[in-house]
Amino acid sequence: MRTLHVIGIGAGDPDYVTTQAISALNDTDVFFAMDKGETKDDLVALRRLICDRFITEPGYRFVELPDPKRAAAADSAAYRDNVNEWHAARARLWAQAIQDELGPDGVGAFLAWGDPSLYDSTLRILERVAEHVEFDFDVVPGITAIQALTARHRIALNDIGAPVLITTGRQLRENGLDTDAVVMLDGECSFLSCPPDTRIWWGAYLGTPDELLESGRVGDVGDRIVARRAEARQRHGWIMDIYLLRA
Repeated sequence: MRTLHVIGIGAGDPDYVTTQAISALNDTDVFFAMDKGETKDDLVALRRLICDRFITEPGYRFVELPDPKRAAAADSAAYRDNVNEWHAARARLWAQAIQDELGPDGVGAFLAWGDPSLYDSTLRILERVAEHVEFDFDVVPGITAIQALTARHRIALNDIGAPVLITTGRQLRENGLDTDAVVMLDGECSFLSCPPDTRIWWGAYLGTPDELLESGRVGDVGDRIVARRAEARQRHGWIMDIYLLRA
């Protein structure tokens, strides 16, 4: 039977790759990667760099798949519908690629940025792929952007005995800040909606040579984060950032 590894490769720094991940990399014949266009070529390049660094035997292959377009959404309901359609399109594409590129007993892998369990669609899509092609799979955990953020800022994730919410920029704008929160997938700088004395620890391109860090009160550093984020996005064509908020 075909086997797939879903490998968490950490948040950018090749040194974040675990020993378990290295074993899975060396067990793989074909790596499947999503081609998201020229602006994100460096994300595929980093995946190739990790393979070149840790795989000891030649012969593995990369298969790059064109990522289906996801429609924009004006509200939460439309967002869920659009993501569902996008996942379905990806599942059809992945199923065909697995059938075409992986032999009946072959071993393939998807390399997940950070950890496959945290704001990553790979596992959900593979559930749909299983409706079209038979395979077994396992999951290798990786260092998340949350861990990288707190490590780089040298802070604990939670206050003493306190909860932490992991959420999105859209949810922060709609629901406000009721407890400490890690915010991901925020293209609107939603932290600006928080009271000015809210503490923020922000990071972008974590674990890469382009890493950016800021911390302080939203009222003091919020505008600087917005400016640095806009400049970086224009320079790279894309940005991946994350932040922790504490009232």
